[in-house]
Amino acid sequence: MAFLFAVALVALYIARRGLAARSVKLEDLPPSISGVGIVSVHSFYRRRFDFLNKDLRVLTTVIVLSGESARTAFLTNRHFDLTEGFKLLSGAIPMVRGITSDLEKRRIGLIHRRLTLVQTSERLSSLLPYLINDCATQMAGWTSSGHFDPFVKIYELTFQTTIRSLSCHELADDSQRVAQLKDLYDKLDIGTTPSTVLLPWLPTPAMLKKMWSTKKIYDIVVEAIRWRQASGITSDDTLQFLLDGGDDNLWLLFIMGLLVAGSRATGTTASWLILYLAAYPEWGRRAREESFSLLSRYSSANLTQFASIPLEAWESETPVMDAIISETLRVAQPHTAMRRNLGPDAWIDNVRIPSGAYVVYPFSDVHLNPDLYPEPFAWKPERREPRNVMFGSIRWGSGKTVCLGQRLAKIELKIVISTFLVNFHHTLVDDQGASCAIPSPDWNDILLCKPTKPIFVQYQREHSTSEPI
Repeated sequence: MAFLFAVALVALYIARRGLAARSVKLEDLPPSISGVGIVSVHSFYRRRFDFLNKDLRVLTTVIVLSGESARTAFLTNRHFDLTEGFKLLSGAIPMVRGITSDLEKRRIGLIHRRLTLVQTSERLSSLLPYLINDCATQMAGWTSSGHFDPFVKIYELTFQTTIRSLSCHELADDSQRVAQLKDLYDKLDIGTTPSTVLLPWLPTPAMLKKMWSTKKIYDIVVEAIRWRQASGITSDDTLQFLLDGGDDNLWLLFIMGLLVAGSRATGTTASWLILYLAAYPEWGRRAREESFSLLSRYSSANLTQFASIPLEAWESETPVMDAIISETLRVAQPHTAMRRNLGPDAWIDNVRIPSGAYVVYPFSDVHLNPDLYPEPFAWKPERREPRNVMFGSIRWGSGKTVCLGQRLAKIELKIVISTFLVNFHHTLVDDQGASCAIPSPDWNDILLCKPTKPIFVQYQREHSTSEPI
């Protein structure tokens, strides 16, 4: 039996748009909690895992779902809209009216189609050498030995590959611009507070910083687009593909909106992968051997060129990497799916979900469920998927909404893993440089799942030359 709770996001802004304006029988609604106002929902944005599992369950207009039947209804109801839910409850996407917000359904559908076309085999095959070169270039700049925070260093690397994948070569080739964009997106994350999400019209310091960061991101992207248009130069990148499609302003949404979504998720997974492969050396050895096996089968230059490996091999001949990516997504990807019921009223386990209500489903409800995954925080890539359970895994989404960028994300992750493993040996150390065990992911960190205690990667280059494979 699923249980549903309502979460009190209340504040005047919500009350005006919420259920108070409608006639709803109280006995049909999910149970609510006491307390109203912005203070009562601070933990939804700062300690979301605790909020959804301990503190409170549902409020006046936001309904939190749990259990198999509720999960199934959430993932299959065609009236539960992702765009409307994410727009209000997340708040971390840079919002520019008509470009990344207030979009018609027709344009949203067009965006989805373009994202799918960006990931055709032909386009991904042409992208591979650039991604491999980006990884090699960044790692060549590392010292022969040392230590780093993976949530900084690996995240920087995946941000670079995401810029390469979803924007244009002019931006990706400009390291200063890439660093500036990352800094601006980080400021957007920091500036996402209950007040900036629920009261976006209130000129708080955090809101002003978000607006300034959004303007700077917009200016950088527009400058790159206008330069390409004015130069008459064509290139084999995503921006050119969008420009050739003649979709007015669509390229802005791709670069401004999808960059942040792609880099966060991929950066989180890549950072934890590096940690887990150090903590579980047997899996690190297997992944390293798989990478060298690819090189031996396809490299034409004495094991020195990942670029020789075809896309088909990356996708179909890497079962070890598939397993470790899948398990890392399960245990260290703190997603909460967000929707808005656009109507009519829906019923889940005899409880009404009113039209206009916001609905959320935390991935922890399934991925950290000990009945489905014994020892849920233990990293076990050998796990089998739960059987006879509806939507027992939603790592890449499921039902009517799946991650449209998953093909690209998997390729990015495999290239990062392989390039790192064949070039470096690594272990885990604490902030004092002493060997340590891997900590559990902190699901209250809704961006990186970063552990509460500092953790670092101690590394040693495998080759005498600083030139990575």
